[in-house]
Amino acid sequence: MAKRYPNISDHGVIGDLQTAALVSTDGTIDWFCSPRFDAPSIFGSLLDADKGGYFRVRPVGAEYVTRQLYLPDTAILITRFLTDGGVGEVIDFMPVAEGPATDRHAIVRMVRVVRGEMTFEGEIQPRFDYGRAPHKLEPSGPGAKFVSGDLTLTLHRVGDPIIHGDQRAGRVEVVDGGVRVTITLQAGELTGVMLESGDVEARQISEDELIETFLATRRYWRAWVDRSTYTGRWREMVARSAITLKLMTYAPTGALVAAPTTGLPEQVGGERNWDYRYTWIRDASFSVYALLSLGYSEEAEAFVSWLLDRIHEQVGADAAPLRIMYRVDGSADLDETILDELSGYRKSKPVRVGNGASDQLQLDIFGEAMDSIHLADTHGVELSHAGWMKVRSMLDWLCDHWDTPEEGIWETRGGPQKFTYGRFMSWVALDRGIRLAEAHGRPASFTRWMHERDRIYERIMETGFNHVRQAFVQHEGSDVLDASLLRMPLLGYVTSRDPMWMSTLEAIDEQLVSDSLVYRYDPSAAPDGLAGSEGTFTLCSFWYVDALARSGRLDEARLVFEKMLTYANHLGLYAEEIGLTGEQLGNFPQAFSHLALINAAVNLDYQLDHGSGYVEPVLRRGRRID
Repeated sequence: MAKRYPNISDHGVIGDLQTAALVSTDGTIDWFCSPRFDAPSIFGSLLDADKGGYFRVRPVGAEYVTRQLYLPDTAILITRFLTDGGVGEVIDFMPVAEGPATDRHAIVRMVRVVRGEMTFEGEIQPRFDYGRAPHKLEPSGPGAKFVSGDLTLTLHRVGDPIIHGDQRAGRVEVVDGGVRVTITLQAGELTGVMLESGDVEARQISEDELIETFLATRRYWRAWVDRSTYTGRWREMVARSAITLKLMTYAPTGALVAAPTTGLPEQVGGERNWDYRYTWIRDASFSVYALLSLGYSEEAEAFVSWLLDRIHEQVGADAAPLRIMYRVDGSADLDETILDELSGYRKSKPVRVGNGASDQLQLDIFGEAMDSIHLADTHGVELSHAGWMKVRSMLDWLCDHWDTPEEGIWETRGGPQKFTYGRFMSWVALDRGIRLAEAHGRPASFTRWMHERDRIYERIMETGFNHVRQAFVQHEGSDVLDASLLRMPLLGYVTSRDPMWMSTLEAIDEQLVSDSLVYRYDPSAAPDGLAGSEGTFTLCSFWYVDALARSGRLDEARLVFEKMLTYANHLGLYAEEIGLTGEQLGNFPQAFSHLALINAAVNLDYQLDHGSGYVEPVLRRGRRID
């Protein structure tokens, strides 16, 4: 039966490439923003069951159990309800909006019975502007309109109220400014609604039109999935992750949001609740590797174009040439505010809108940006002259600033440090810039770039490696381990068999790994300015898989990867974090988690197919057989 606050994992996601909605296993849409990902919510009961608003479809009059699945190779979600008297399904999807940005978006909810008889109740209770704005319910043709200021939701009805000649007409009620419909269906019967954002006249949609809309959406997703070149061992999980990333891509610009939600907690009841409905340079840059590895060069090219448009948009003589995050349209107004009106997911407050980390300096983003640009170049996505001029200027700026204290990849709020990962990724940025310039004969400050690249390398070796811990550590003067450094061998800073790296991996094994789950760092050892604790980071766990494989521990890498697949929800989706009992934590679904899964699967496939050429003489954590 319905829960006031379903588990974060008890959701699927649907979308149209400009916005998205979450659908719980009990048939409730409890999160939906329109007209795009970062707009205020219209359905937000996930963050406040009383004030947030919802769109629920469920059986009434009988106890039921639910099952949820995606139509294979699509973003069409099927929620099944099973009772003694019948089996019914709610089929949810959003027709794809690939073109320019639009305010018109539609959620289609098809309801059918496949066995026996079932009575369904559908209730629409929108709450505009995160539940803060009032609205009016207005009759419109065969449907209705919900009007709040300049925003309108229009409800279109499917079919005739007299179903196939039977006199079981649906009962319609107005409840608390919303609409409740009760209708009984028998096996083979179909009905539904379309909820459209936009001020249009409500109309009656025929079953044929409904089915054709469904078939068109199915054709789109299957054609997109068929473009994938991945033929490895984990096709189903990789395809689901790719679809999920596509759902979180804003088609008009090619920008990828970190997640379609805000406020879902990293610790239930705690304060680590952030707004992730924006495009992080870091996350989206990682997606280039994932997309290109699956053959999606158009999507990768779209992001690289978006990225180049962002370079040097900041104002000020000494301003960094890139911010760490932007809205999907490229704007940078991300001021963080708190929605005091909302109680939060299971009383997890505050509920934040915007992101106060947007003004932080995080030097690693330059390495991630340059690595993605370089990788795209190797796949034929080459820079124009104007694009190269922006890159060259950015790298010149980095030469002057790589040694600046910064906030780091994890966006801690405990004050700036000289983070090892930021320096390491600054090394990557200059290294990739040098390679690009040499490959294409582009003008560059070669002597300066090479000199600063080498200085960074030597500084990390001098101050980033703690000889007592025998490990690379979080920042200069620290002995704290950091899972971001698992990327060192992947990006070529150290070889995967270097003794300094092998001892670092062993130290991470001992302190940050819990079975297959990996913490990003130990907050008790490195205070991050926030109260409470957090779960393990799914991203880091997949990075760990790659590090194990590259270090010759292939059997262990494969086992860890397979264990990680068991932590996905019933649909193959991941939040940002996983608790020690397997619960999903944080915003959902999380792009970082899914792109890391794809990258780990592709890299592990390669290692398993080609062999590492090395057998690690380790039974477990430092115990060796001579």
